[in-house]
Amino acid sequence: MKLIELLGITGAVIFSSCATRPPASKSFLKDNIEFSQKQINKEIAVIEKSGKCLNPITLNENKTVYYGSYADWRSGFFPGSVWYLYQLTGDQSYLTLAEKYTNAIEKAKNLTWHHDVGFIIGCSFGNGYKVTNAQEYKNVIVEAAKSLSTRFRKAPGVIQSWNVEKGWQAERGWECPVIIDNMMNLELLFEASKLSGDSTFYKIAVSHANRTMAEHFRPDGSCYHVVDYNLKDGSVRHRQTAQGFSDSSAWSRGQAWAIYGFAVCYRETGNRAYLEQALKTFAFMKNHPCMPKDLIPFWDMDAPNIPNEPRDASSAACIASALYMISTFNVPDASSYKSYADRIMISLGTPAYRAELGTNGNFLLMHSVGSIPHNSEIDVPLNYADYYFLEALKRKKDLEIK
Repeated sequence: MKLIELLGITGAVIFSSCATRPPASKSFLKDNIEFSQKQINKEIAVIEKSGKCLNPITLNENKTVYYGSYADWRSGFFPGSVWYLYQLTGDQSYLTLAEKYTNAIEKAKNLTWHHDVGFIIGCSFGNGYKVTNAQEYKNVIVEAAKSLSTRFRKAPGVIQSWNVEKGWQAERGWECPVIIDNMMNLELLFEASKLSGDSTFYKIAVSHANRTMAEHFRPDGSCYHVVDYNLKDGSVRHRQTAQGFSDSSAWSRGQAWAIYGFAVCYRETGNRAYLEQALKTFAFMKNHPCMPKDLIPFWDMDAPNIPNEPRDASSAACIASALYMISTFNVPDASSYKSYADRIMISLGTPAYRAELGTNGNFLLMHSVGSIPHNSEIDVPLNYADYYFLEALKRKKDLEIK
């Protein structure tokens, strides 16, 4: 399979402070799109040579690439990245590959034992449907929404995130844990409602968003990671964390999920309360005294050894993508959200975070964090950091290149 081999990178942008002006947008986009294409081409070559539909997730401790199964919550991000490469470049070979890698995880549409079917199917089949309008993709999206809806719990009015009968979740004593990450799965329900005409999906998404907005947030706009509900009366049992520093800390990727998730809810419903929540959580992060000058958050904004704590590029990429989306909404000073996103992207595009070609397991970005409390995926590349980086590039391009 022939892939376009593009010219080398012209050079990285070096930043020194938050006030650094963005480079010319076309050159920034061209540089980062070309790099992304060449780097992911190298991973595609590995996959195609294997004769399998390998799904790259992160790096193992021995620096080899970890490939996940269709049931891994991150399995939709690599197919989604290839869909974005197709949209960013117009290279038809990516269309063929995106279809191939997407179809390889179709079985995920039947997953009912975890909530991340929204991530899996939305990022792969969801992006594919936007490009192709394929009926079979539409059917997968609706079927996946049905699977996700089986996790809706009537008394608390939420979608349960994790099962609790075994594993480390069982050890926590939870009954119906809901994590802020679950806000990212609501987009699948909104899309399925539009595609099928079944308002049940929409109602479940709104119920979950409303309860999350009421229970997950602190007065300063930051959010808890986990809220555990009573399945009988719907009351809150605990407010805790699983991946953050402490129950009361601001786990950065959780804040990113909240900003992005509630921005989507506003886009799909027009409810200004959702937008206000997204903006309040963003303001919390933006104005946090520990936010680094390059705008790439520490893995937790309350981690004890700041500034000597790992950064999380995945949080930054997700926030940047969300801000490009928000900049298209009817909000005061909308362009300021794009400007902030541009500054994040400048940082991510420098050698401090963007890998050298052919290194980093052929992932785009370095320095992300999975879960420090679980001693898992610390300061490594993660495929969802790359996905949101590419999504942000596409949104930036759509805003600027008319």
